[in-house]
Amino acid sequence: MALEPFEVLFEDGRLAAYDLPIDLAQLYGRLGFGETSLYSNFVSSIDGVVTLGTNPSAGSVISGRNRADRFFMGLLRACADAVLLGAGTLRATPGHHWTPQHIFPDLAPSFAALRTALGRKPDPRLVLLTSGGSIDTRHPAVVSGATIITTESGARSLSALPNTCDVIEVGKSGPVDVVRALEELRSRGDQVILTEGGPHVMGELVRHGLVDDAFLTLSPVVAGRDKENRLGMVAGVEFLPEKGKWGQLLSARRHGDFLFLRYGLRSSERP
Repeated sequence: MALEPFEVLFEDGRLAAYDLPIDLAQLYGRLGFGETSLYSNFVSSIDGVVTLGTNPSAGSVISGRNRADRFFMGLLRACADAVLLGAGTLRATPGHHWTPQHIFPDLAPSFAALRTALGRKPDPRLVLLTSGGSIDTRHPAVVSGATIITTESGARSLSALPNTCDVIEVGKSGPVDVVRALEELRSRGDQVILTEGGPHVMGELVRHGLVDDAFLTLSPVVAGRDKENRLGMVAGVEFLPEKGKWGQLLSARRHGDFLFLRYGLRSSERP
């Protein structure tokens, strides 16, 4: 089934714009990032749920495997030098590959053409954050190649890694220092980074002011909350009421009953 184009409801005309292959441009419109950028992507229910306890692939459940959402995930991955996530997301998503063609294979040639035009490697580098070194080395995405960012203590706990992997150590023990992690990645040439990490990773990134743009797909479903630990987009840190992190709406698109929103998070001033 062919995918209908997104309806553009609002777009800040000052946004950077890549020269997208024609079919990607016809579907989505304009999209681009600065030379150095960190952006996130979440799908949320209309009552603010992005995780479903220990349920694998919560995003697929919340979106109902919506084709427009999956296409957009692929497009965001196609723009990135690296995809950053936590070890928990890796464990919760067995069999997944964080590549554009994995999530939306129908447009794999166009995603590849975009990466070539941007001077990107064939696939974005998978980057995993783990404080304790708990990584499933048999996960197919790890076998394909990943950069593990951990502490000195976590590195000693790592199982034997495939030769496609490398390790970056930041700090001796405790939580991974995300500021130093980003500095290391940038020093290695990963300038445009997508995070598909969970709410705790997002919380640390937002806490330190590292997220430039937050993409949020609003799925027309009510998830509810009762006994399971169902989180919103940010966890492990609180901002309101004292110091809310205010975003700026940069774009809004509609596809059927789904909304695709982009917020700039660099400015924290209340509107």
